[in-house]
Amino acid sequence: MAATGPLSGLKILDLSRILAGPTCTQILGDLGADVIKIEKPGTGDDTRAWGPPYVKDADGKDTTESAYYLSANRNKRSLSLDITKPEGQQTIRQILGQCDVLIHNFKVGGLEKYDLGYGNLKTDFPKLIYCAITGFGQTGPYAPQPGYDLLAQAMGGLMSITGPADGDPHKVGVATADIYTGLYASISVLAALRHRDATGVGQMIDLGLLDVQAACLANVGLNHLTTGAVPKRLGNGHPSIVPYEVFPTADGFMVLAVGNDSQYKAFCALAGCPDLATDTRFVNNRARVDNRTDLIPLLRVITKTRPRADWIKDCAAANVPCGPVNTIDEVFADPQIQHRGMRISIDYDLAGSGSVDLIGSPIKMSETPVTYRTAPPYAGQHTDDVLTEFGLSADDISHLRDAGAIE
Repeated sequence: MAATGPLSGLKILDLSRILAGPTCTQILGDLGADVIKIEKPGTGDDTRAWGPPYVKDADGKDTTESAYYLSANRNKRSLSLDITKPEGQQTIRQILGQCDVLIHNFKVGGLEKYDLGYGNLKTDFPKLIYCAITGFGQTGPYAPQPGYDLLAQAMGGLMSITGPADGDPHKVGVATADIYTGLYASISVLAALRHRDATGVGQMIDLGLLDVQAACLANVGLNHLTTGAVPKRLGNGHPSIVPYEVFPTADGFMVLAVGNDSQYKAFCALAGCPDLATDTRFVNNRARVDNRTDLIPLLRVITKTRPRADWIKDCAAANVPCGPVNTIDEVFADPQIQHRGMRISIDYDLAGSGSVDLIGSPIKMSETPVTYRTAPPYAGQHTDDVLTEFGLSADDISHLRDAGAIE
């Protein structure tokens, strides 16, 4: 399928791997950009080996393609290229002459030693958007250190406010610092492209996972900056809204997300406990926050008396925000998720079934919808095609292969 969408015609050289950079480039690829993924010969993206699970072939055996890798690499072409070799570095420069954006997540100084840092490239490619993603950014005392999502969650405060109030700090169940950094990266690239369109000048984007995690502390971070108090773990509770957490039912768990006093009164009425709406300890949100340790145990006794489906049905009728705590299989079986196209299937030659299921894009645009053109590529799948497209001859490609710069 030919690329369409608002970014059709945009060419991105993607030297990133794992999750933050690939998340960014998958978003841009969904919107029509031509993403060329540079992978190290022999190994490819680190996450190809991050399994099980792996895609199964026709014989039911594991392929080399992990589910982790598949999660962030559709709508890309894979070029297997060794940038540690002079021939590989020269090839990058040849390709960059026809590209708009370069994205990487090498450590600080990692590309400079190959003459591929922004300072090495900006004179020859003044319109280039150069996005560098690292653990701690390009400057500061931690800049040289490697960084991963777990470190960002820990050092950025997220773990200190996640988990049981009387238990250990917990990480979030997915790599949120990586994913949020990918989102910030895609926003930054689009803003830099708009600036370039207006001025003809490219620029460098410097993103650090720790910075992003600090930014994502949002209201909890502001609670500290406003009062000086250090926020504590509240389990599933909310620091500023009560009741706003998980409650047990007769047959599972649900979330009750009461956002104002009228919703609280409506819940008390449908739950058969109107006295809890007029009790001075709970009559408004401020009182409920101050007296949460009194209110929550009372509500938990009540919610256990009825099945989850009944609570959800009655709360919906009363306009009280309530929903199930779904397991992952229940998420993709949910009729709203299915209606919104959040589970997709793409043709995939390596899979025995001939296709793979992926998570769809949440971006819904009326005039330029996202497109799912290609499944995540296997390592080096498009090496010859990409090099030919960018002007290398058959002899050039043969020379690169003889030099060990490509597979």
